Amino acid sequence: MVSRINGFSGMNIDDMVKSLMTVKRAPLDKLNQQKQILEWTRDSYREINSKIVQLSDKLQKMSFSDATNTQKSTVSGNTAAVRAEATAEASSVPFSVTDIKLAKQAQMQNDTRLEIANQPTAKVTLGTTLAEISGTTDPTYDLNINDKSVTFLNTDSLSVVIARINSSIPTVTASFDEVSGKLSITSKEYGKAISDTGADQTPQSSSLSTLLGLTKSPPKTGEVSITNGTDSVTYTLNDNKLKINGINLTFLEETTAANPSKITTQSDPTKAVETIKSFVDTYNELLGLLNGKISEQKFRDFPPLTADQKKDMKEDDIKNWEEKAKSGLLKNDSILSAAVNSMRTIITGNLKALSEAGITTGQYYEKGKLQIDETKLKNALTNNPDKVLSIFRGSVSDINSKPLFSEMRSELNSTLDMLVKKVGTSKLDSNASMTLKTESIMGEQLKQYNKRLSAMERKVSDWETRYYKQFAAMEKAMSQFQSQSSSLTSFLQ
Repeated sequence: MVSRINGFSGMNIDDMVKSLMTVKRAPLDKLNQQKQILEWTRDSYREINSKIVQLSDKLQKMSFSDATNTQKSTVSGNTAAVRAEATAEASSVPFSVTDIKLAKQAQMQNDTRLEIANQPTAKVTLGTTLAEISGTTDPTYDLNINDKSVTFLNTDSLSVVIARINSSIPTVTASFDEVSGKLSITSKEYGKAISDTGADQTPQSSSLSTLLGLTKSPPKTGEVSITNGTDSVTYTLNDNKLKINGINLTFLEETTAANPSKITTQSDPTKAVETIKSFVDTYNELLGLLNGKISEQKFRDFPPLTADQKKDMKEDDIKNWEEKAKSGLLKNDSILSAAVNSMRTIITGNLKALSEAGITTGQYYEKGKLQIDETKLKNALTNNPDKVLSIFRGSVSDINSKPLFSEMRSELNSTLDMLVKKVGTSKLDSNASMTLKTESIMGEQLKQYNKRLSAMERKVSDWETRYYKQFAAMEKAMSQFQSQSSSLTSFLQ
């Protein structure tokens, strides 16, 4: 082991070695700075990737007609019996809904209130156990529904029974009403019967269905009458839902002809306006981020700080330095520049139609940022919704039309492909702290930096060890010389 203490010479060996190592460490510090710049650059790309995925996801959702629906249905009269939701193709012809007979799912339920054995006045609750209901010591109970078997202990409460049925039998839903004292097992699907085979054939088990007095009722179809004042049609209901004239109806209560629900539909651009505003806001945010990164000032005199440099600096000074060191890492970046150009090209190609709908580009210095005249947009969507929405969703009559939403999403996906290849990001993850894949151009660069750093750190350590050995040898020689000199002086005296 090499000694690292000052010797007889009085020289500060540690300071001397540190001074010599400053020169030797310079290439290592330079390599660490280059690696830091690469990591900062990847982080910047990752932030941009996140914003692009967010806009791409939003564009996909906006492409569906529901997102830009300009129709709204209203229920009057019996408002509790029907829920109406207009789709984009909804007709404005009013109609009435009468004589609702609801479709019903298959069900198992006890006909009379559950009771605690030998305590007819006591109320059964979710906390009541099977043993309390049966009044016996039967160890287990079985329930076999739709080819699924579940076993219960006599100490299980009704809340445990219900939870176990719901978690074990995916085709039904169990519930208990403490007011009526009835337990229900209901099929999740309309039109599907429930099969119940009782208990397993084991002497230890009894049937839960028998204990609780559950009886089966089959599924039932429903009916509803729709009239427009002149004509009336009766529809069979399989699941209490029906689409008429582009309006989705959900039936909630049974009614008679004397208590109708009237459905009217009118133009309401509110939802479409919100969708288009959301697109513009997200578009402007992404465009601003890209333009900012491309034109960001680069401070070449502010390289990443080394660990030794940070030791002598205040925290605020380090923060300010690193802000300048990170600035301009993506200045004039080719991927980002191409993304900006493609985004602006799509907008420019639709600018005349967008302008007529109240959407324009800002001043030249805003670099393509979109502006919305909300009143003009709302009026355009009210007076001619198909014309406005064809810009974003495409024209139904023109199969060659290029919908802005899908065209923009296609270009953004191309940008994401380039980022995935270069940076190791994900086309699906909008998390700005996503884990980056090593199978990428920058990932491979980072691997090479780590290899070079490991080799260089070993070399620097070897240099340091060599210097200390040399100084130790020098100290030893000087010590021997001093000893010989003292002996010679003593002899001569």
